[in-house]
Amino acid sequence: MGKNIKNFSDSVIVKYSEIHGSGIFTTEDIPAKAPILIIEGDVISTDEAVRRECEEGNVYIFWNGDVCIDTVRSEKIKYINHSCSPNCRVLGRSKKSLKLVSIGKIQDGEELTIDYAYDEIYEHCNCSKCSSKRSVQEKQIL
Repeated sequence: MGKNIKNFSDSVIVKYSEIHGSGIFTTEDIPAKAPILIIEGDVISTDEAVRRECEEGNVYIFWNGDVCIDTVRSEKIKYINHSCSPNCRVLGRSKKSLKLVSIGKIQDGEELTIDYAYDEIYEHCNCSKCSSKRSVQEKQIL
């Protein structure tokens, strides 16, 4: 018999975020390494993903190997915000989906975040980690 793994998707809500507009938050404690949400959407090519981002301003796209998943029509995952110290990560699941998993224990009411992991995000991030990194780089330039 397999382990009964709790599904936390019903415990994820969208509300105002101090990070950026809306975010997703948990309404209960989530243990470390727990699956939280399945990430699904339109499966598209990387070329189509670039087109949608450039022409439509669609930034709700997750890379999944040699394809991408467009989550613009999702109710929750499109609102996940970036953090340089995230409490979640995205893992592979299948060609058509990914999964959001907790890194460590997440407290009831905490915002769920991931590291977007692209260079431009760090230039605009205001967390202490990125701010200090930019400050060191600026001093090196001077």
